[in-house]
Order: sequence, then C-alpha cells, then structure tokens
Amino acid sequence: MGAHHIRSLWAALLVLVVSLGVAHPATAYDNPDLLPDHPTPIIDLARLFSDQQRANLEDELNKVEQETGWKLRVLTQYEQTPGLAVREFWGLDETSLLVVADPRGGNILNFNVGDAYFAMMPRTYWVELQTRFGNQYYVKDHGEDGAVTDALNAVEICLERGGCQVVPGLPMEQWLWTLTTSIFGGVIAGFAGYPRKEEQTIAWSWMLLLSPLWLMLFGVFGIAPVITRTSEILPLLRNTLGFLAGGVAAYLIAQQTVGRRLSNQDNES
Repeated sequence: MGAHHIRSLWAALLVLVVSLGVAHPATAYDNPDLLPDHPTPIIDLARLFSDQQRANLEDELNKVEQETGWKLRVLTQYEQTPGLAVREFWGLDETSLLVVADPRGGNILNFNVGDAYFAMMPRTYWVELQTRFGNQYYVKDHGEDGAVTDALNAVEICLERGGCQVVPGLPMEQWLWTLTTSIFGGVIAGFAGYPRKEEQTIAWSWMLLLSPLWLMLFGVFGIAPVITRTSEILPLLRNTLGFLAGGVAAYLIAQQTVGRRLSNQDNES
C-alpha cells in the first residue's frame, strides 16, 4: 500500500472517530415507537419528573410558546431515545430549543439550539448554561429535574429580556472566584502604592505602572462577571470591600517591611 493510500485511510478513520464523538444522543437513532400518542412539549423517558412536575412544566412551556412563539422542548432519555423522530413530532425549526437530559453522561444536559436563538444568546451562553446547570455537583444539590427546570428558567428570563450575553444569576462558587480576584487585585495595587521615598504617601507612578494587572483582576474578573449576571448590590459591595481590604493590608505590610528596609539603607548611605 502506497503512502498516499495510507494517509487517506488514516484521514477517513479520523473523520469517522470525530463524527462518532460529536454525534448527539437525540439524533443517533430514529425510533418513533417511543413517541407519545398526544401532543406534549415533554418526553420524559428517563422519568426525571413526577406527574405533577411534568404537568406544571408542560403548562409553562405551552404558555411561553403561545405568548412569544419560541418553542421549548424537553427530552429525557436513559437507555432508549426516539432520536430523529422528535424532529417531525415537534416540528423543530429555527425557533426551537430542544433540551436533552441524559443521566448517563458526565454532564446531564445537552442542547439542540435553533439558529434564531443565536441572535439573542451567543454560543458561549449555551456552553455556560450547560456547565452551570448540568454538572454533577449541581445535579447532586438540586436533582436531575432541578437541573433541567433551572436551565429552562434561565432561557425564559433571557427571552423576556430580549437576549443575554451571559447566563443570568451569580452562583456562589463563581462569586467566590470574583471575590478572590478582587482581593488579589487589591494586594497588587497596595503593594505597588507603598512609598519608596520618605516624602511620599502613595507611589502613584508604581500604581500606574502595574495598573493593567490590578485593574484586570479587579475590573475584568472581579466586577464585570457580577454586574453582567445580577443586579444585586451586595456582591458588588463585598468585592469592592475585598479589593480595598487587600490593598490596605498589602500597603501596610509592604511599608513596614520593604519600605522600612529601603529607608534604613538610605539613612546608612
């Protein structure tokens, strides 16, 4: 076998592996026998919802479609799936969002998103939506049913707002990360600002020199994720206080250690 044929074989094998890896569980099969015999926005094959939960969610999704025209559909599956048959059953189009919940994977949620949604919520939104609500820790705390309904609620909020760039709401772990970066930004700003000379109170030139770093930590990673996800003032206030506390602490420590040592060296010389 020639080198060209070997390369062609490897390329074909790679395409096959990639295709299998990205195949969506909802489109892997075509089994219309699993479809319900009546119109419904929910096919709960994995039995994630109680009868009352399913009825309430059906009413909510039907109401959203009637009022806004956006189709929200839910398919839960475990060992069997109707697959491609749901497209015709639900008439999925560019205004349709199909939420697929499969407890067998590491992340319970997958989304088939109609093209019209991308005009209001970018692709990064759907990645964040999946990682926030579909991860194992969230499912453990809120249940599989809670992961699905909370993800749908986030989408409904954004439809009401006319679109979102990020998923609404600020989870505790994300806020703790923003608080940490705010404090760290304050530490850098405080260390940069300690006086290098006796007549100085704040070394503004050093603060300006290091401003890209502490502004990025405080502004981009500490404040921006908060104000884009929630209108609450408390997380913003806490992050600001964390920045100031980190800055004051670093300023005083640097002044009493590095600053005093520099001052002693100047006096000796």
